[in-house]
Amino acid sequence: MQGKIIKGIAGFYYVHVVESGVYECKAKGVFRKEKIKPLVGDDVEIEVSESVEKTGNIVRVLPRRNELLRPAVANIDQALVIFAIQKPAPHYNLLDRFLVMMESKGIPVVLCFNKEDIAYESQVEELKAVYGGCGYPMVFVSALAGKNIDRIREILSGKTTAVAGPSGVGKSSLINVLQPEANMETGTISRKIERGRHTTRHTELFPVGENSFIMDTPGFSSLYVNEFEKEELKEYFAEFAGYEGTCRFHGCSHIHEPGCAVKAAVDEGKIHSIRYQDYVEMYEELKNRRRY
Repeated sequence: MQGKIIKGIAGFYYVHVVESGVYECKAKGVFRKEKIKPLVGDDVEIEVSESVEKTGNIVRVLPRRNELLRPAVANIDQALVIFAIQKPAPHYNLLDRFLVMMESKGIPVVLCFNKEDIAYESQVEELKAVYGGCGYPMVFVSALAGKNIDRIREILSGKTTAVAGPSGVGKSSLINVLQPEANMETGTISRKIERGRHTTRHTELFPVGENSFIMDTPGFSSLYVNEFEKEELKEYFAEFAGYEGTCRFHGCSHIHEPGCAVKAAVDEGKIHSIRYQDYVEMYEELKNRRRY
């Protein structure tokens, strides 16, 4: 029987099997021997030990398409990054760190800006100006008023989506709107996962339609970019790509070199200064990090 791990707590894994429900499973000892740790988002094969109680064992972890370390999750098709248009105002640097991390993992991003019902048109236009040239799909929604929720459902359909964003942006409200009670298996799993209620928040997958899952990711509240070298950073700013090879110096870092096409594009307003400033800050952070 095949399913997907939707939650893991204290050595127990909760595996969602289509049309069968959620099974509480342990991982076979062979995984420890082979140093494989099952992750939320993993597609797995299980053997059922008790069909009424819905318990079993994970016998095989299927090959992963991708994985993240923080939070430790696998097989993400895309990321839906949620920020508020106002209350609170967008934290651009945090948003750009998230985009860089997803770019470095090759995970597509959809930008979702919530609370459009209380936003000014000028605030919406500023976000379009900053991110319009980056190539990311942008959706402006109101979880409270139900605006553009159907568009979000289309985006999520048939995919496993990591939902991320800082506190106060209405992420929980949006997840609650998207999460039909019929798909939640609430009665089945609430008793099983009671032991996890008072522990640190865990990453969890929620079914939101046929073969569609959203993954709430508490580990994304603050991000440090440190998993790659400073020379790679420019590859993760999509709007820089059109200027590669046109700078005066080969291998230009776009920081201090004369004749830099990216800096010229910033001066001309073709690349937004907020994005460029965040690039410089992250570059300096990578350059100055202590090496152990």
